[in-house]
Amino acid sequence: MAGVIALCAGFLADLGLGDPRWLYHPVCAIGKWIAFWEKKLRRWFPKTGAGERAAGIALVLLVLLACGAIPMAVLLLLYQWNFWAGLAVETFWCYQMLATKSLKTESMKVYEALSTGTLEDGRYAVSMIVGRDTKALSEEGVIKATVETVAENTSDGVIAPMLYMAIGGVPLMFLYKGINTMDSMVGYKNEKYLNFGRCAAKLDDAANYVPARISGWLMVAASFLAGFDGKNAKKIYLRDRRNHASPNSAQTEAVMAGALGVQLAGNAYYFGKLYEKPTIGDSVRPIEREDIPRSNRLLYVTAGLGLLIFALARFAVLGLILA
Repeated sequence: MAGVIALCAGFLADLGLGDPRWLYHPVCAIGKWIAFWEKKLRRWFPKTGAGERAAGIALVLLVLLACGAIPMAVLLLLYQWNFWAGLAVETFWCYQMLATKSLKTESMKVYEALSTGTLEDGRYAVSMIVGRDTKALSEEGVIKATVETVAENTSDGVIAPMLYMAIGGVPLMFLYKGINTMDSMVGYKNEKYLNFGRCAAKLDDAANYVPARISGWLMVAASFLAGFDGKNAKKIYLRDRRNHASPNSAQTEAVMAGALGVQLAGNAYYFGKLYEKPTIGDSVRPIEREDIPRSNRLLYVTAGLGLLIFALARFAVLGLILA
């Protein structure tokens, strides 16, 4: 029961509070752990393709060990000492690991920058939440990048962590965030990380494979509930969910494109290099600024639906165990 309570309470705290800037975030600690070991491992292992791949595997093992063992040990000790202390910490960590409100807040900063400022303000705001080059983006490009980020992170930042929390509590949630953070830091296909980050990138693909597809179907259902074009969302999802180099990224992007009736993805620059990518969705109408708050509405309904289903599923499993 503690896991269900922590999940629901943590989700509600995230919706109400978001990420307070003054509070140190566990993902920052995970990021420092990754950066520390990357420097050490690159120095210890041979600077060859095989050596870098071996160093990347070692990094994955070190990160998984820390992200799994530390929260598990802390919670075991707390729950043995005092149930309410354990529940409080598990709820607090769940709250920190979910990104529903922060995703909305950061994406709406782009909306506000475009609405009250200049295109340059919009480019700067979107550069805070995407990995692509933003200096030459048009207003349409800024809006597309923002909507795509909301769509992709509905899975990575909300549904996937909730799913893993429902299955294995906060320790499994931490493990997932460790994998996700590794991929965001070293999972690039450039000269520096092609070999070193390969294991982390492949593991992230595997960890997100099921959550991304669950997120896609949840978003299709949410499209109907939120008043969007649910039929088109399903149609574009089934047609375009593989229109990405990643096996997972296009899952929720395709639903978002179909629900809003816009076209997403296409070519983009990363680190000064043009990457040719297929488009997702049909250009039923031009994308516009209001699609940013619309994407957030779909994010919130998808998140709420996910919480309801995961909590009920956990209750059902507990009922079967107790019966």
